[in-house]
Amino acid sequence: MDHHPAAFLFDLDGLLLNTEPIHGQAWTVAARHYGLELSEVQVLSLRGRRRQDCAEQVDRWLAKPVGADALLAIQQPYAKAHLPKAPAMPGAETLVRYGHDNGLPMAIVTSSSEEAVSFKSRPHPWLNLIQTRVYGDDPALVRGKPHPDPFVLGAQKLGCATSECWAFEDSTAGRTSALAAGCLVWVLDSTKPEQLNGNPRTIKTLQRAIDDLVNTSD
Repeated sequence: MDHHPAAFLFDLDGLLLNTEPIHGQAWTVAARHYGLELSEVQVLSLRGRRRQDCAEQVDRWLAKPVGADALLAIQQPYAKAHLPKAPAMPGAETLVRYGHDNGLPMAIVTSSSEEAVSFKSRPHPWLNLIQTRVYGDDPALVRGKPHPDPFVLGAQKLGCATSECWAFEDSTAGRTSALAAGCLVWVLDSTKPEQLNGNPRTIKTLQRAIDDLVNTSD
């Protein structure tokens, strides 16, 4: 697992783009519309999961369920209005360009739909360096995160074994998915001490992964 990676598998939201606060607020607005004030724990538990899965979960939390579609009718307009304003995460563009410049196959493995990725990515042309994508609505995807299917599919699309891939994640669902798929997982979490051995590894900034890559290449 300590070898140089054969490929990079990147989450998008909260890893390459700082969209998670917007997603969290969008679900908060939708739940509040139907009388529920989401707790911080509830909002965090939605991270990394597909939109439909999140809507169904929020609906289960409601005292009087209204259905996923009713929640999405409130959540989606808020998200679409604010997500294009989301900045890149620190070090994200540098890491992607490192992979591109060094000929590493790369894929985005996200729970977001293809449409959502399109409008979130538009202000960030450097994301076009990653041509291979696994979307939350990918027709080949049976189950989303936290199941291993998204990262298994991403590795297959790149022609690599998951055990040869470095996966970059920030959410519990994403970390669980990538670990179950057999990847070496780098978890971006600025609130926890860094752990650069074993699997998963915890980093406060994406620059730490670049430093490790440079050291591995020496």
